[in-house]
Amino acid sequence: MPEYRRVKIPGATYFFTLVTYHRNKIFSSENARNLLLDIFKQTKIRHPFKEVAYCLLPDHVHLIWQMPENDADYSIRISIIKRKFAIKYIEQYGNFAFQKNPLSKRKDALIWQRRFWEHTIRDEEDLNHHIDYVHYNPIKHGLVERLIDWKDSSFYKYVEMGHYGENWGDEQLFGNVSDSFGE
Repeated sequence: MPEYRRVKIPGATYFFTLVTYHRNKIFSSENARNLLLDIFKQTKIRHPFKEVAYCLLPDHVHLIWQMPENDADYSIRISIIKRKFAIKYIEQYGNFAFQKNPLSKRKDALIWQRRFWEHTIRDEEDLNHHIDYVHYNPIKHGLVERLIDWKDSSFYKYVEMGHYGENWGDEQLFGNVSDSFGE
């Protein structure tokens, strides 16, 4: 069995991709999206992190978090989020839409892929590259033609801060962004 080693640097900024089990389009439901966003907020209270950027898509979510200066344990945060979401989602909607993985005793195996993609942000250029990637994702996946039409993203916050214009991404090709972002 492969041994996964993750870089953990207190105070560092990380890019994550969390994908649903079998790419089920759970987050096509507004209720499911709101539930996940609420669980992010709840988790942040007990296990703080700074949300730099996010984009919630039908079958996966991209996140960029900055960890507290004395803490590098992003795995516990993601574990809590995945577990709490799975429990609440199954409580509310049942597990009728999912086939239980017979090899797993974990409830989150019904909702999430077992692992997640993580990348340590190296510098400001790398950070900006990943922020652009996160925000461009709805166009990349053909979900909208204009990013301003995608509500489940931090794109609006970046428009308000002046980082982007409202039409950013509408006509540009995002070919300079690698597709090796954990999708």
